[in-house]
Amino acid sequence: MFSWHDLGPLIRVEQRLNSTTYLSIIADQVHPIMLMAYPNGDGFFQQDNAPCHSAHIVQEWFQEHEGDFTLLRWPPQSPDLNPIEHLWDKVKRAIRQLIPQPPNLTELDSAIHQAWCQIPRINFQHLVESMPRRITAVLKAKGGPMKY
Repeated sequence: MFSWHDLGPLIRVEQRLNSTTYLSIIADQVHPIMLMAYPNGDGFFQQDNAPCHSAHIVQEWFQEHEGDFTLLRWPPQSPDLNPIEHLWDKVKRAIRQLIPQPPNLTELDSAIHQAWCQIPRINFQHLVESMPRRITAVLKAKGGPMKY
């Protein structure tokens, strides 16, 4: 996760990401960060429509905590609204440039964390600032394909 202010922690998921695991991450990792970063409940949280995100138990949890932050509704098939994909692209590019490549999962995990921490603040600030334009473009395209 990230905000205009900072990058959030990377959380390694050792097993398949299902709704129970995702809820655990939201409740144990994301929620405390959101409360600390936005103590007045004025933060926004964005997630896509992955099955684990839209599961009943996850949606129920968000309803129970709706005063803590705002969960943005995600329109179906709108990848243009997912700014974190740009950050993942930066991480992937950094990993591809490593010589030699990480030889095992432990070193890969370390390299991913290092690449994540080296993303310049201006990059994620620009992504946050671009959201109103992205939303306008998606609305103009009525949720259909667009160039962004």
